[in-house]
Amino acid sequence: MDKQNRSLHLNLFLASLGHHEAAWRHPASDVNGIYDFRYLERLAQKAEQAKLDSLFLADRYSTSQKAVKYGAVGCLEPLTLLSALAVVTKHIGLIATVSTSFNEPYNIARRFASLDHLSGGRAGWNIITSGTDSEAQNFNLDQIPAHHQRYERAKEFVEVALKLWDSWEEDALIKDKASGIYADNSKVHEPNHRGKHFSVRGPLNLSRSPQGRPLLVQAGSSADGKDFAAEFAEAIFTAQQTIEDARAFYADVKARIAQLGRIPEHVKILPGICPIIGESEAEAKEKEAQLHELTHPAYSLLQLSNRIGFDLSAYPLDGRLPELPATEQIAGHQSRTQLIRDLADREKLTIRELLLRLAGGRGHLTIAGTAKQVADELEQWFVSGAADGFNIMPQLTYGGLDDFLDQVVPELQRRGLFRTEYTGTKLRDHYGLPYPSNQYAASLELPST
Repeated sequence: MDKQNRSLHLNLFLASLGHHEAAWRHPASDVNGIYDFRYLERLAQKAEQAKLDSLFLADRYSTSQKAVKYGAVGCLEPLTLLSALAVVTKHIGLIATVSTSFNEPYNIARRFASLDHLSGGRAGWNIITSGTDSEAQNFNLDQIPAHHQRYERAKEFVEVALKLWDSWEEDALIKDKASGIYADNSKVHEPNHRGKHFSVRGPLNLSRSPQGRPLLVQAGSSADGKDFAAEFAEAIFTAQQTIEDARAFYADVKARIAQLGRIPEHVKILPGICPIIGESEAEAKEKEAQLHELTHPAYSLLQLSNRIGFDLSAYPLDGRLPELPATEQIAGHQSRTQLIRDLADREKLTIRELLLRLAGGRGHLTIAGTAKQVADELEQWFVSGAADGFNIMPQLTYGGLDDFLDQVVPELQRRGLFRTEYTGTKLRDHYGLPYPSNQYAASLELPST
């Protein structure tokens, strides 16, 4: 690939203390930072100063008494936090994770349209279906619905949201005080959706937002997930452990996108990468080892069991991972379970070793090295057809985020791989994506981005 015609995309996957499960125990970490808005504001502003594309916030809808004993599991609700961060930033995108399994399309369409208005066109929605019984049990369910059922609901959910975002045409607002006409009601549409999962009249009760609608992001690499992404996503957050697997995923998804008549270049594939940076590779690996020493096996085992939907507590830590159910039989996170199974098999890991391999990034690629080594890895994935950019997930936020922003980003800029200035004010500008058309207005004249 010709890197001169492409610029990679970098999102900060914001974790207040870090993505390593023991980051909260590190001497440099201030555990109060989890809920400290001024601290989170500083992180967001640092990322914006480095010209990153967006802030990316994950979300989960449950915890447990067991988990809170050893893990700093608290997190602020993403849309609430990003609405606050919208006020103290000007350019950086704001991507929130929201599940289609435990929400309603009207509320979510309205909240994201509100964030897009408040931020001047910087909102993005990371669409997930969730995958654990513990989450389902907080929403009137005994267990999580089957994998294909969740994606069936998600497809209809997004279709309804798109209708609602399009329910106001771009030029529907008149705002003529003299005539008393606020809006041309012929350009405000009632979708009157009637489907298997949802019945929604519409229209949305606020006008079309600056981006038309939020940037649509998808996180999931199962067969259902890839089909869903090919149809709807404009960015895909994924996890691969090897560049070979990443290239295969990239080629597969881009082909699916083309088969649906969409433009593959308009969908950005962004693997997660969890760096630790040192003056030397040895120093970086020592930093990682120090974090590993702070892990608690009971918590790590609980996390892994929840992630794969299989209780490992009865198995010896120094034994191999037991045979897991076939991928298609897994109700929860199919692609991540397969990744973990492949990792354990490929590297012949014991459960104890696997826990440490997953501690820094939950299955995302971890790398400990110098700033140049990290930049080399990102460049190799980018130019060889494995990624369009990355979700950056520092294993330790205190110090680790500054290391990436102050050392790796300038190195990527020197190589001509990453922007030195923003060229627009909207998230779609950062991704080089067009303003979306409106399904109710075939002749709509679209504003330039």
